[in-house]
Amino acid sequence: MTALDLNRIRAEFPALAGDTVFLDNAGGSQVLKRVADRVSDYLLSSSVQLGASYAASVTAGEKVLAARRAVATLINAPYDEEVVMGGATTALMFVLTQALRLGPDPQIRAGDEIIVTETDHEANIGGWMRLREAGAVVKLWPVNRETLALDLADLDLLLSPRTKWVALTWASNILGTVNPVAEVARRVHAVGGRVCVDAVAYAPHRLVDVQASGADVVVFSFYKVFGPHYAVMWVQRELLLQLPSLNHYFIGADVLPYKLQPGNVNYELSYGCIGIADYLVDTGSALGSDGTPRQRMQAAFDAFEAHENALAEQLLAYLRSKPGVRLIGRPAADDAQRVPTISFVPAAVAPEAVVRHLDAFGIGIRWGDFYAKRLIEKLNLHERGGVVRVSIAHYNTPAEIDRLITHLDEVLP
Repeated sequence: MTALDLNRIRAEFPALAGDTVFLDNAGGSQVLKRVADRVSDYLLSSSVQLGASYAASVTAGEKVLAARRAVATLINAPYDEEVVMGGATTALMFVLTQALRLGPDPQIRAGDEIIVTETDHEANIGGWMRLREAGAVVKLWPVNRETLALDLADLDLLLSPRTKWVALTWASNILGTVNPVAEVARRVHAVGGRVCVDAVAYAPHRLVDVQASGADVVVFSFYKVFGPHYAVMWVQRELLLQLPSLNHYFIGADVLPYKLQPGNVNYELSYGCIGIADYLVDTGSALGSDGTPRQRMQAAFDAFEAHENALAEQLLAYLRSKPGVRLIGRPAADDAQRVPTISFVPAAVAPEAVVRHLDAFGIGIRWGDFYAKRLIEKLNLHERGGVVRVSIAHYNTPAEIDRLITHLDEVLP
């Protein structure tokens, strides 16, 4: 495999020219210049309402439609009409869960069962919990406290003929663990249920393939994937057609995806997202791939994964050498079952103190629960203030990890 040209990669991200070491990427990645350029271009040349007959409006509509098609390619959606975009993953999840309870033929009725996990960000729990107001029964898929994994045997005990939905994260934003979503989907579909996958912590590190996932819904935020503060929710077409319109009364249930985009999409941010797909295709080409756009994207992500695994192992090896540090998640980056989101808890130092020490050296990391509050409470870490989290992206360098380790060593016993 050809290695990443980090000089070329980093030149795509203007913020990386500064002095800050960005290692809080799971909270928000840096933004590609080509994304910002597209946002600017739209605002300065195409900022009109869509749907009119005059040329500028027609051009603007073409740009927004091109964005939807680019996102469909990015996630391997069979139809671009399945691509619902909105302000954030949390907002899109509330749209979905409310749509399930509304309309002349609600998808959720009293007694229906929903399974959520103890490892998810609250974005993929809170909306489902509110469906208890419609009479749904919500069950918790517990994390194994020894392995910190979601055991499939535990899922099997929760599944029943009344299971309508299972909601889980593709990769934990604290543990870094990659979950076997395709196998989960197979088991859930076998009892007649559907699967909703939060891919927020997965999408920056692996190429999302909604078809291969087996899921019925996949959602993630572009601002974690080198783009603007915006998000996408893919909904399988048959299901999407069954959902009621949450838009104006004259927007019918067959108007896809507009019916789940009240007020329409954000035009300029949508258009900016084309830059993410272009960057991935161009990166794959630079690595020697000459296949389809998806194949070139895959080549880019294969290189990202190899590079990120090396950086993650660099940090994990250091943390494993510290007897007073507890790793929260898989202890090594030697397989495909973790992303480079690394959490730990020092025995003798508060997580906040570690982070504030690093602040003084221009190294951006973070402490807390990262909205995976249920996991932090289950692990009895909330009284300590949560965990220290270091989250690596493909544009980080070995020298940056060395700098991090140097200053961690000043505060970790």
